[in-house]
This record gives sequence, structure tokens and C-alpha cells, in this order.
Amino acid sequence: MLTGEQIRAARALARLEQSQLAETSGVSVPTIKRLETMRGPISANTTTEAAIRRAFTEAGVIFIDENGQGPGVRLIKRTNEPPNMHNGVQTYVTSPRPAHPRSSDD
Repeated sequence: MLTGEQIRAARALARLEQSQLAETSGVSVPTIKRLETMRGPISANTTTEAAIRRAFTEAGVIFIDENGQGPGVRLIKRTNEPPNMHNGVQTYVTSPRPAHPRSSDD
């Protein structure tokens, strides 16, 4: 579940205006403003939350779930490949990482 703090932080990391997030997610600006003012878990329709999460993922943001230290956000490590553009917002394609780093014994 997303928090209002995560949405504000993700938007800052991705350097998106509320209007840009609204356009890429299909969620209205007034709804984004309302969700950003919430403290803790947002109160939103599941499709609204999924649309916001998808827009941020396409913009290169990862959501970190509560892990004892609190929920958070971070940017995806960017590659040297040119970014894709979606409605004026850079999107990144990521490749899955191995679950565990390989040791030199492999």
C-alpha cells in the first residue's frame, strides 16, 4: 500500500509536476493533491493506486515496502541505453537482477 509521503517523494525523485503525473497515470490532479496530503497509507481505489504506481515505475521509481525502517522510494539504477519517452516523461526498461550475487567459486 502506498503512503502520501511515498507519492510526494516519488514525484520529487522523478522530477514530475502533479499535472505530469496526472497525465501519465490517468488520475486527476485534484485526486493526486488529495492523496499527497495524506499521512500514512492512502485511501484510494485500487485501480487509482495501481495507475500511480505504474506511472512512477515507468518514470524509474521503485517503491520500498515497510521493512521495519519504514516505507520509502528510490530511483532505478540507470543504464547507458537511451531512455524511452512516454508523454514527455522518461521511462526506463530494467532487467531482472539475480537473487544472489555469484561467488568466485561458481
